[in-house]
Amino acid sequence: MSKILEIGITKINNASIENSETIELIEGKGIEGDRYFKDFNDIRSQITLIESENIDYYNRTFNTNFLYKDFRRNLITKDIRLNDLVGKKLSIGNSELLVNDLCRPCKSLQEKLGKNNIIKEFLNRKERVFEITKIELNELKEKYFSPRRTQILDLGGGLEDIDLIANERSVVLFRW
Repeated sequence: MSKILEIGITKINNASIENSETIELIEGKGIEGDRYFKDFNDIRSQITLIESENIDYYNRTFNTNFLYKDFRRNLITKDIRLNDLVGKKLSIGNSELLVNDLCRPCKSLQEKLGKNNIIKEFLNRKERVFEITKIELNELKEKYFSPRRTQILDLGGGLEDIDLIANERSVVLFRW
């Protein structure tokens, strides 16, 4: 069964994350008392989650002993594939969250932990790269997609190879 292992917040940006037993989520604002809590908050800044299994994997692979809160996410989960939930709703306690994006590792996290391979290693898994690419392509589609403005009609005449070659002036030089 999926569960929340740890809850962490901090009132000041770049300050240490403090464990908390409970939090209050306010719609459109985020976690009350957290550094990113504000009116009309961007949906990507309201709450962050990370799978404990990813941190455990990193610690095992690189013989490190980072605490979950060192990764600066609000909720540390166990036994739930968060990436599979993008675009879906997730119930936590009395709250319902819309999972809208992957929480990618960032350069400031890498610098804070003093390791120069965190981004590379978290992105080194094929599934992760595929998921990020898929989400970013969907964002581009939503932003720039427009319906086709031309119509392709079959006029019954058929196409010849010559019909597909652009009619441009060209010069062909031969050397004897």
